[in-house]
Amino acid sequence: MRMRAGTAVIDQDRRSPAGTAAKGLAAAGAAIAVVLAVSGGRAISAQDRYAVQVPNGLAFAEFRGYEDWQTVAVSQSGDLIEVILGNPVMIEAYRAGAPGNGKPFPDGARMAKIHWNAKKSAEAPSPTTVPDTLHDIDFMVRDSKRFAATGNWGYAQFNYDAASDSFAPEGTGADCGYACHTIVAKKDFVFTAYPKR
Repeated sequence: MRMRAGTAVIDQDRRSPAGTAAKGLAAAGAAIAVVLAVSGGRAISAQDRYAVQVPNGLAFAEFRGYEDWQTVAVSQSGDLIEVILGNPVMIEAYRAGAPGNGKPFPDGARMAKIHWNAKKSAEAPSPTTVPDTLHDIDFMVRDSKRFAATGNWGYAQFNYDAASDSFAPEGTGADCGYACHTIVAKKDFVFTAYPKR
């Protein structure tokens, strides 16, 4: 077999170990070239966020698809701007009047709260606050069997690090938000109302 390396021509026997090794290196180089071409030359983050889990608590994977959930409301707290999302079970319960109708949210209801650092828009004609870099994502899931000790809700927070493009769990267990949410125990431990739209 004849291969070109720069301007020199190299003869290699296909049956020789050196020839096999050269083929392996060429294949690996081609694979790397494809990855770099697909990623635009940028390094691809090695973290699979769906593999991240709060120790002894909720896994990010339990909320797969949250990006497509409907908006419940937005809020702002200090230097953060947030959007609160609900899965279809949560939205249906809100539309039926929960929790003001005296009924709790059903098992399977899930919420996500995405926090971004806030910034002023450079394009808007009047002062407008918009999301900047991702800060963290909080999750809640209602499961009366699994989380009976925490008002039937499990909680998780995953902090985002922009430099490494990765998430890290906050704390341990599924009760990390419970103490805070007891303030709204009469509203089935949910702070966010479903405003008219």
